[in-house]
Amino acid sequence: MIEGLDADEQRAWHGLMAVFLVGIPQVERTFRAHGLVHIEYGFLCSLETAPKRLSDLAAISNVSISRLSHRISKLVERGYVRLRPDENDGRATVAELTDTGSALIAEIAPAHAKALREVLFDHLTPDQVNALAEAMQTVGTNLGACVDPT
Repeated sequence: MIEGLDADEQRAWHGLMAVFLVGIPQVERTFRAHGLVHIEYGFLCSLETAPKRLSDLAAISNVSISRLSHRISKLVERGYVRLRPDENDGRATVAELTDTGSALIAEIAPAHAKALREVLFDHLTPDQVNALAEAMQTVGTNLGACVDPT
């Protein structure tokens, strides 16, 4: 028992830790098989919606510019991302997904969704998924994360 947490808080925390320690590694296998780590796959998914300035991508991903630069360089080397000057501000750099990067996401996405369903969503009712979504949006927002409310 964790001193100071009530029984429901204990159950919630232990369930969350089980997802982190057991479930997330299962989900990560879907993109690790393609040589990507979690943050890289996240960058690719973020760029799938639209090109982004590196500073915005770092903020959305909650990573330092240094870490972003290191990981984006790897994605550029592999041909998944290209960098270009920002048309509105020549001092800024924009990252955009290449056709190869888009094809990679399309290849990974079905297995990734399947793994997420097997690890998490198949075990929940629609009401539980809704409650989980609302709870995690609240927690993510309060942590300062750039959470997509859709």
